[in-house]
Amino acid sequence: MSDAHARHLVTVWNPRYASDAMEAHLRVLLDWEAKSRRDEAGEDDVHVWWGKVRSNQRQRGMPHLSEVMQLGLDAAELDDNHETHLYITDYQSLYVADVQWIVTQDPRTTDAQHVPAYYDAMKLNCDCWFQIADIRLLVKDDLQGVITELGHLRNTRYADRPVSLYGGMVDLPLLVSRADGRRYFDVRERELYADNKLWARFDAEQGGVGALEASLRDDHVGNEAWSLLEPGAGRFIAMAERTVRDHRRDPAADLSPVMVGYGKALELQTNAILRAAMRTAPDAARWVKVEQHTARLPEALPLSLGPLARILGGERDLGDHLRQVLSDGAWFTNELAVILDRFAIEARNPASHGDIVARETIIRWRNRLLGVGGESVIGRVARVQRR
Repeated sequence: MSDAHARHLVTVWNPRYASDAMEAHLRVLLDWEAKSRRDEAGEDDVHVWWGKVRSNQRQRGMPHLSEVMQLGLDAAELDDNHETHLYITDYQSLYVADVQWIVTQDPRTTDAQHVPAYYDAMKLNCDCWFQIADIRLLVKDDLQGVITELGHLRNTRYADRPVSLYGGMVDLPLLVSRADGRRYFDVRERELYADNKLWARFDAEQGGVGALEASLRDDHVGNEAWSLLEPGAGRFIAMAERTVRDHRRDPAADLSPVMVGYGKALELQTNAILRAAMRTAPDAARWVKVEQHTARLPEALPLSLGPLARILGGERDLGDHLRQVLSDGAWFTNELAVILDRFAIEARNPASHGDIVARETIIRWRNRLLGVGGESVIGRVARVQRR
């Protein structure tokens, strides 16, 4: 089963059961991650159970339980490139969880230390339980952002219509698919962009930028383009922009880390576009030169800015394929390749190696990427999609 045709799940957490339900699960997950880093627990111990609570008012069983359980088998048995997502929302915020297993047996009887305490305290019964290995924040305190992000999902039990918050949240969890095959828990991406920490840890350490993300979406990039960004890309942009806004008036402040944040955002987005395009690539387009070696591009991803610029602008078979299958493919393989190359040489590479980049250079590149006084490079990259 390819990720493009994989099925996922959507559910809602009810604050009536626990006002801090998400925080309670994150605490358990991060506590076990910390134990694992101290060699007090194994990698398999890093998980938390999320229960699908059964209302006391509902007498009948969950009508699609067998289909939900099949997704649990898929999550456990398919290869490492497959992801099964559980999208979790309270309507204001949206998270995505990496599902490893789904069971009907209550884990409070066999694995209680991985279950948040409020399930027992409130004597909650659950139709099934999801074993979760990681959780990523997609949207924070932004109703419109939640609506837009869920609109990328199709409700498979409702004629494949887009998921809607209004009238569509019935018979939870929803069974959904997403055509873009987006991945959230790629191990190599986590190593590169989250310092090999859980994304849950990364989000906890880099919190407080939700309002800024909404401002960047509304005032610079635009709702459509922002919704197409990889979630990590939007977070890196917001973190970089927070540094600019906090220290712009301080002439002694070093703004070089801003270029690292924007560089990570560009890398994440460009790699995601290439990964999507490679799903239908002919064999000739898959072989590229990376540094001094020839490699198959799908396996070589993700790449940093320099190698990305070189393969976009210098591989004829790959370029022909990308221009055929991508919207705005000519710009992606020509102008963007030049932009990535110049940005890496002038700003990102020196900043990532600890050198101080001239403030004029930083502001010039920040304005160009964000779209201050002109077209946003970030926004245009986001709109490049596989046809």
